[in-house]
Amino acid sequence: MEQIQSIKQRFEIIGSNDSLNRSIEKCIQVAPTDISVLITGESGVGKESLPKIIHSLSHRKHAKYIAVNCGAIPEGTIDSELFGHEKGAFTGATQARDGYFQEADGGTIFLDEVGELPLTTQVRLLRVLENGEYIKVGSSQVQKTNVRIVAATNVKMSEAIQKNKFREDLYYRLSTIEISLPPLRERKGDIHLLFRKFAADFAQKYRMPTLRLTEDAVKALENSPWPGNIRQLKNVTEQVSILEQKREVDRSALLPYLPKSSNLPSVVGSTESSSSDFANEREILYKVLFDMKNDLNDLKKLTLELLKNGKASVQDEQKNLIDKIYGKDPEDFETEEDFEEQLEILQIPEKSQVTKEVAPKVDYDFAEEIEEEETLSLHDKEIELIKKSLERNQGKRKPAARELGISERTLYRKIKQYDL
Repeated sequence: MEQIQSIKQRFEIIGSNDSLNRSIEKCIQVAPTDISVLITGESGVGKESLPKIIHSLSHRKHAKYIAVNCGAIPEGTIDSELFGHEKGAFTGATQARDGYFQEADGGTIFLDEVGELPLTTQVRLLRVLENGEYIKVGSSQVQKTNVRIVAATNVKMSEAIQKNKFREDLYYRLSTIEISLPPLRERKGDIHLLFRKFAADFAQKYRMPTLRLTEDAVKALENSPWPGNIRQLKNVTEQVSILEQKREVDRSALLPYLPKSSNLPSVVGSTESSSSDFANEREILYKVLFDMKNDLNDLKKLTLELLKNGKASVQDEQKNLIDKIYGKDPEDFETEEDFEEQLEILQIPEKSQVTKEVAPKVDYDFAEEIEEEETLSLHDKEIELIKKSLERNQGKRKPAARELGISERTLYRKIKQYDL
């Protein structure tokens, strides 16, 4: 336990959480060996401190320690950065360059965010782990290196392997020993200690009195979710230190700086949140009603076009509109009855009631009347038209159907439907 405390003081690690202590203890145990280590944990938990501990307690402590952020190097240059390249290997390679593995020979290399490595680079890294061999970009000569590899990631490796974003064999070689750091929300007893440390550092940096929290502010600080972990806590501490005039900060002054979480009950601004939710729902409702109105206008337009221009021209000119309303292209209808059934949904005849051939025989300019009086009921107008056609033809259905441009069967059905 004394060794763990001395390590914490040396590397400025704050906290007494059991999981944190266990992680440091693992580092002390594996340091004398050359076993590769994988450090896991969420972003911002302080994973970069553990490789330094491992290196400083190993027999490689007098050799180089190189930390590489794999996620910050572009995919096209990552191989060159890690393994080096020969002159002329690619455009811009005006001279040969040694990679990190050659520079860190005999020491330790820390691969941060190793889960971001491209698959081609993972193959090269696997070879280094297996036999210490690598090849420079643009070279055919195999070179040897003797490095201790410590990697870290905030990616769930099991999911990355299932999605074929990370090689399973490389994962097993990297994670000979796996050390996990707990997130800050699981270290509630350490949160205030870290805040005080950061507050003291910023007070010295900005030459101002040290910030202090009231008891209720400390509870609010410890009960926050901290998705960004220690990095986020440090950022919040700096904001409060600079922006707050009073050096004793209470709960009400601290809350605006704390991270919000949908899983936690809202303490401040709950009324505003409810009002905002209601406003969003009302906006969505207005949009739905507006879309329904547009659909109704489109339906009216299609109905008028059907009555005026006939089936063929409507299919050509209003294809998109028909697809929108019916969900089926009229050209795909197998028979004319299929098209007639769709038109009967609107309670209109199967064919245009006024075509170029029929128009001279009919004295009722139905389309023009509908266009002039859009509010007139289509149902009533259809009944009126059928009645007049039957009267003109002395009640004979066949000539009346021919004059109306519909089949005798359809006319019979409508006579029965309207009780004419």
